[in-house]
Amino acid sequence: MQVRDAKILILCKTYPSPSGKYAETSCVAGMDEHGNLIRLFPVPFRLITREQQFKKWQWIKAKVRKATSDHRPESHNIMVDTIVSGDEVSTKREWDERRSLINKLKLFSNFQDIEDERKRSGTSLGLLKPARIVGLDIVAVPDSHWTDDELAKLEQEQKQGGLFDDADKPSIRTLRKLPYDFYYRYECDTEESVKSYRHKIVDWEAGALYWNCVQRHGQDWEAAFRSQMESRLPSADLMLLMGNIHRFQDQWLIISLIYPPKQNQGSLF
Repeated sequence: MQVRDAKILILCKTYPSPSGKYAETSCVAGMDEHGNLIRLFPVPFRLITREQQFKKWQWIKAKVRKATSDHRPESHNIMVDTIVSGDEVSTKREWDERRSLINKLKLFSNFQDIEDERKRSGTSLGLLKPARIVGLDIVAVPDSHWTDDELAKLEQEQKQGGLFDDADKPSIRTLRKLPYDFYYRYECDTEESVKSYRHKIVDWEAGALYWNCVQRHGQDWEAAFRSQMESRLPSADLMLLMGNIHRFQDQWLIISLIYPPKQNQGSLF
C-alpha cells in the first residue's frame, strides 16, 4: 500500500483491557483535515499511556498507509518514527475551534444507521448524537487486579498487534486495572419510534475520571463519578464516537466522549 503524509487530530485513546467479551486491547483514532475518521496502529503502548506524548484533541503529523491486516476502511498503519506532535485544539470561546472541526464529520442521530452503514460499506467508526442519555450502568469486574494470566495476555496481544516493544513492558505492568465496566444506556429518536441501546464506554478519559474520583472521594467515588457521567456530560452537546471490534464487527463500543458545551462549561476534569 502507498505511504502518504497525514495530519491527524487525535479524538480517541481507549483504556486497554486484556480480557472481556467486547473489548480490544486499545484503540487510537482521530480525523484528518478533510473530516475523514481514521484508526491508527501500531501505536507504542507508552504513547497511549503517557499523556505528554500526544493527547486527545492534539494534531499530529505522520506517514501512514492503509492497513493490510485490518480491512476496515478507516484502519491505517502509522510509521511511528515519523510522528510529530503538533498544536492542541483550544476549548476557548465555548469550544469554537473544536466545534468547527467536529462539524466536518458525518453525524448520526440513530445508532442503527451506523450499523446499517457498516453492513453496506464496512464503516467501523461513526459519530453519534443520541437524543438522550437514560443512565449509566456500573458493573464490577470479577477481579479488580491484574492476574498473571491477564498481564501475559495483555503483553502478548499488544505485541501481536505491534503496539509495544520491550521498553513498554513497565508501562503495561504499572497500568491499573479498572475494577468496573461502564455502560451508557441511551435513546435515539426515529420517525417510527424511540430506540434504546446500551454500549460499553472505553474512553481513556472515563477511566481517568474514575481514578480521580477515587483519589478525591475514596469510597464515596460513585456519586462524584455519576454526577459527571450522568448529569454534567449529558447536559452538554454530548456525542459518542463509536468504534466496532475487529474480530466481531457487529459489536460496538463507545470509544470516545465528545462534549461541546451548550453554555459555559469547561473540560471533563
